[in-house]
This record gives sequence, structure tokens and C-alpha cells, in this order.
Amino acid sequence: MVANLQIALVQANLAWEQPEVNRTHLKELVLKAAQADVYVLPEMFTTGFTMNAESYAETLQGATIEWMQGLAAERGAAICGSFICTEDNNYYNRFVFVTAEGVLANYDKRHTFTLAGEEKVFTKGNVPTIVTYKGWKLCLQVCYDLRFPVWARNTVGYDVLLYCANWPVKRIAAWDALLKARAIENMSYCVGVNRVGNDGNEIPYNGHSAVYDTLGDQMTFSEATETVLVVSLSYEAQQQARMRFKFLQDADEFTIL
Repeated sequence: MVANLQIALVQANLAWEQPEVNRTHLKELVLKAAQADVYVLPEMFTTGFTMNAESYAETLQGATIEWMQGLAAERGAAICGSFICTEDNNYYNRFVFVTAEGVLANYDKRHTFTLAGEEKVFTKGNVPTIVTYKGWKLCLQVCYDLRFPVWARNTVGYDVLLYCANWPVKRIAAWDALLKARAIENMSYCVGVNRVGNDGNEIPYNGHSAVYDTLGDQMTFSEATETVLVVSLSYEAQQQARMRFKFLQDADEFTIL
């Protein structure tokens, strides 16, 4: 495994319902950024947080997956983020993780955002996804999942909790607080990547992409500017903290129905 995992947070302004424009722009941001092992894009990075799934849904053999595979190979790193995916006549807000070798892993958003009517359009996922990459275990989550700690509870010993999001300005204080809380309660690095700019519904986003370490200390943070933040995560530092503070071993057992 690699001792230090380099994570890049791609905090971008997304063009509303313009997949090709967004793919072109995001590729420019990724290729101009410092080298990393994993580049994390925002939620619904091809369209913004639209409910117009029928017009913009793709399969896992579509243009966005081909783009992700090509960019991952060119950059020599993994690329991940969510987009609108269709499968078996259902629509999913699907977080896809693509390695430089073109290998896919995916996670379907569990908690559809009822305030925006997401549950009326998208089928929710019911299977957690842990990706093993360069020896690290990464837990994939999407936006609204952040509010539900039981779903993210670290019962499998993952190392990094990844959230991609379109989290608006109005509730950004909750985003800040919950990212830190998820890191603390799971003794895990917690990475949150949000977008900036306004979407097609004139909802503003101000970023606040951030990384918190195993004890909840903030490692990086960015406000409302388009940027790519690269952070080095230390496996040894995390293991030492877990050995010293055995909080995970003291947690209550539970079953998700």
C-alpha cells in the first residue's frame, strides 16, 4: 500500500445541464492540478443537481464513463464523483470510482433528498460501497447521506470517508459541522467535496470543501472559489491514533434493516 494517499478535492462551478461543457471544464481543472492519487469531483458533476433525469441519464457504458476512464488514464490516478445513471429502467444518483486502469466501482446514493423531490425521480441505493485502492479502504457517500450517521458508521475499518455534494449556502453550517462529526465518530479521514456557483434553480453554493483527520482536526478548507485542493493522508498517523484511542471498539452494535 502507499503510506500517504494524495487526495484532490475538485471544487468546481458546474454548468447547468450541460454535460459536455462540464466534462471539458473539469478535465482542464484536473490536468492543471498537482498530481494526486484520487481526484474527487462534486455530486452530479455533469449536470448540477437536476431532477431532469430522463434527459441526462447515462449508462455505465456511456460518454461520462468513457471520459472518466480516459482522464484517469491520462492523469495516472483515480477519478470519482456522481452523475445520473440509468439501469433496469431506474435512475440513480451514482457515485462512480474509476482507476487509471479503467476499473469501476460504484455506489448509489442511499438518502434521496426529499426537500428537492429527489425520491420521486431517483431510486435509492441500499448497499454500502467500500473501495480498496492502493491499500486504502475508501467509503463512498453522496451529499444528503452526510446527515445520517448510522449509514456511515465505521464497522468495517475503512480509512477514508468520501462525500461528493451539491450542498447549498443556506445550510452550509450543517455541512461544516457534520463533516467534522463523521470524522470524529468514525476515527476516519473525512473528505467533503462541494461545488460553487449558482445552479439552474438559482440556488447558490459556496464550496467549503474540506478534509478532517481521525480526531476531527481540519486539514484543509476552501470557501467560495473554484479550486483544486490536494491533501496528503498519512496511514501511519491514523493507525497510531486508533491504537491510542480505542473509541471504535467501545461503540454500540446495531443492525440496519
